[in-house]
Amino acid sequence: MSLVVPCYNAAKTLRLCLESVLAQTRRPGEVVVVDDASTDGSAEIAEELGCRVVRLPENRGVSAARNAGIDATTGDVIFFLDADVALRPDAVAGAMEILERDPEVGCVHGVYDVEPLIDDGPVEWYRILHAVHWRRRHLGEVNSVVFALAAIRRDVLLAAGRFDERLRDCEDVEYSSRLAVRSRIVLTDTVVGRHDDGSRLLPILTEQWRRALPLIPLALATARRGAAKPEHANSPAGILSCALALACLVLVLLSVPLGLFHPLASVLPAAFVAGFAAADPVLVGFVRRQRGVAFTAYFMAVHLAVHVVLVTGLAAGSLRLLCGSRTEAA
Repeated sequence: MSLVVPCYNAAKTLRLCLESVLAQTRRPGEVVVVDDASTDGSAEIAEELGCRVVRLPENRGVSAARNAGIDATTGDVIFFLDADVALRPDAVAGAMEILERDPEVGCVHGVYDVEPLIDDGPVEWYRILHAVHWRRRHLGEVNSVVFALAAIRRDVLLAAGRFDERLRDCEDVEYSSRLAVRSRIVLTDTVVGRHDDGSRLLPILTEQWRRALPLIPLALATARRGAAKPEHANSPAGILSCALALACLVLVLLSVPLGLFHPLASVLPAAFVAGFAAADPVLVGFVRRQRGVAFTAYFMAVHLAVHVVLVTGLAAGSLRLLCGSRTEAA
């Protein structure tokens, strides 16, 4: 089994990541760090710990780094691990046990621990708890893969093809749509890692915008391939409530200069926001048990901001797709 770590300017976490790999109860046959033209000494950290380093001459993104890792390794199974994740000592063994027990399973991926790798504040706690909750909600056989900590058979990977190097966001969504029609995929809590996530709100919202733009085109491509729908990270009812709240707010803002505003109209956005807060009571309960009532209120405020960006990004991506289709038709 080969373990591949794509890496770009990850000096903050790479040592913790690789030390967790070297501490596995079942050590990988080879550990390859693909340095995607880092400028912070990441490659030197990997070499210091005895890992083989593949250096890319220019920054090409995580898909290119993973492809380079595939080319540089020989194992029958490739375990992809992000440079900001530190594995629990039995994580590799847990993944390999599932693959060895069931030859029909082509890919196994895991979940995050409820505590971040490095505690950088409340925004990071929001990200971690949300990620933990939605992945644990879907444990078992699934239709999608998060490649932050995932083991995949080489023959299955080669059959599905290489990672799309044109994508720097949602590459896992696109690849899952190809993989799911060829192999069974298992999401398990026997593969666990502590993740160092984003800790500043604006970059997280910017990332959410970038990831939302291609989701509708990717969903249509998935449907054309005949693949099942991927698991959703957010409650559909919450997304709908947020979308309706935004639509009502826009109508209210448009009605004011036209003299059509009615006081009752302002109630609708608030009602849909309340619906958003009530859309996923299991998530709310999970966060409250982990961090208390005050943090739960903060969590839901950030969650709403993320959904506003998600909904507007989906709308923009759909409009872009529609305009592109009309241009091609013309």
